[in-house]
Amino acid sequence: MNGRRLALALTMGDPAGIGPDLALAIWQNRAVLGVPPFLMIADPEMLAERADLLGLKVALIESSPEQAAAHFATALPVMPVALAKTAIPGTPDEANAEAIIESIRLGVELTTASRTRALVTNPIAKSVLYASGFGFPGHTEYLAHLAAETAGHPLTPVMLLAGPHLRVAPVTIHIPLNQVPRALTTSAIIETGRIMARDLASRFGLTAPRIAVSGLNPHAGEDGALGTEDAAVITPAITELQTLGINAFGPLPADTMFHAEARETYDAAICMYHDQALIPAKTLGFHDSVNVTLGLPFIRTSPDHGTAFSLSGKSEARADSLIAALKLAAKMANTEVEISTLQALRGA
Repeated sequence: MNGRRLALALTMGDPAGIGPDLALAIWQNRAVLGVPPFLMIADPEMLAERADLLGLKVALIESSPEQAAAHFATALPVMPVALAKTAIPGTPDEANAEAIIESIRLGVELTTASRTRALVTNPIAKSVLYASGFGFPGHTEYLAHLAAETAGHPLTPVMLLAGPHLRVAPVTIHIPLNQVPRALTTSAIIETGRIMARDLASRFGLTAPRIAVSGLNPHAGEDGALGTEDAAVITPAITELQTLGINAFGPLPADTMFHAEARETYDAAICMYHDQALIPAKTLGFHDSVNVTLGLPFIRTSPDHGTAFSLSGKSEARADSLIAALKLAAKMANTEVEISTLQALRGA
């Protein structure tokens, strides 16, 4: 089947959170919003109950991935994953952890097999999954694990926050701040830059992306007066990336690289740790930034917010970020197809 005619795979997320609410509301307003077709991997009974609670008129239909796009105009296509217990909005239940994880696993399986165009994941509560024995720091690491099982070798995921005003990726992610200097290595920065440059070209259509690299310390170390990592760890990585033909530059002081004029000089930025990247990303695009996982053999996006249990079942949550995640996933899939076609025509 033509990849452009396939639906996106949308996971359930935590059923006690806002993921199902947003998916249902988006489908009801699909024509106005112009969202691409998606297949919801979730419990149909939970979706029906939530739609009733929210006063939404959503027709549901169990569907294969291949038929989901055709069904989307008249009904929300669903691949069933049964919950162990009834989902109560705002009250997460560890009993449903297995179904939450299975929804993610199926989404990866379908997308890897090219039965869906790309994977979009709804928010999960990691603490709920940890209680069930989930052994990964978060979504990103679990997706990389599943992808590595299929690929047969380890993969390095890179978390990119993509918004209307900024694309930025941290080198280190879900670790305590006091562990960052030990975890930060020249090779990790090089790998992040290499993956970013490759995927910006193949999935965003930026053939020669400009990549700004932040320092770790205030003022990028100020020539060693405020720390040695910038010169000893980060600068050699930038030099190697340049040797590889990647237009990377820095290290730049993180406090001056995110204002409007500075952002005009690069297409994406690399930061050294989680908050250094996510604070500017969420400040500049809190409602419409998208979490994109680079470095995987499939496209994955996610809304840049959590489960928001306190808003679940109340029609109060904003759908902007999930809408953006769906649209960006489809756009990246289209770009990848166009580049692949162009390469084939050139004999690449």
